Amino acid sequence: MATNVKIDKDEKGKTVDESKYRGMIGSLLYLTASRSDILHAVCLCARFQSNPKESHMSAVKRIFRYLKGTIQYGLFYPKNENFSLKGYSDSDYAGNIDDRKSTSGSCQFLGDCLVSWFSKKQNCVSLSTAEAEYISAAFCCTQLLWMKQTLADYKCSFENVPIFCDNISAINIAQNPVHHNRTKHIEIRHHFLRDCVSKQKIEISFVPSQDQLADIFTKPLTSETFASIRARLGIMHIE
Repeated sequence: MATNVKIDKDEKGKTVDESKYRGMIGSLLYLTASRSDILHAVCLCARFQSNPKESHMSAVKRIFRYLKGTIQYGLFYPKNENFSLKGYSDSDYAGNIDDRKSTSGSCQFLGDCLVSWFSKKQNCVSLSTAEAEYISAAFCCTQLLWMKQTLADYKCSFENVPIFCDNISAINIAQNPVHHNRTKHIEIRHHFLRDCVSKQKIEISFVPSQDQLADIFTKPLTSETFASIRARLGIMHIE
């Protein structure tokens, strides 16, 4: 998606065929099961299925043009002995123009292989970047805990599974056992991340923004940054 364009409801725009738009979105959502690089763009366009406009249709067609140019790209799983579990968590603070809600993005790796990813608009309006990042890390934590339990059936055990976050304030909230007044407004269900950190089930670590792989699931990126993260996710040209 273009970095200089913000998609909103566009209430004054020209309405397009709702059935056709939903069909295109449905096809793209099916494809996100193997093409994680289009997940954010597809999920963003999917928010406007009830009353799509020409601007939304143009964004969807842009995704199809991108897919046509990268039709031979796919997830590549290399053969190696690294079998560690890790996750990346990021958010786009107040990125939605209509309701100012943030977008959570996360991806999970088993070794060097991308095995899980998601992009979702948060249910509540965050009052700070730290809160948005903290909520996103909590989503990532739930997925990692489920993966840990599933892999335990195959005699694979993991302790202190790392979550890489690029916001120091969110990391401090998760690691500090003191319930600060500034964090009382955050819903209790998100504070289980702090409990998991204290029990050493999860370890939340800092990662520089340029190495934050979950960035691709939260916002439009420049072509250079997009291509770099896409390659590091394991999406490449496959003969």
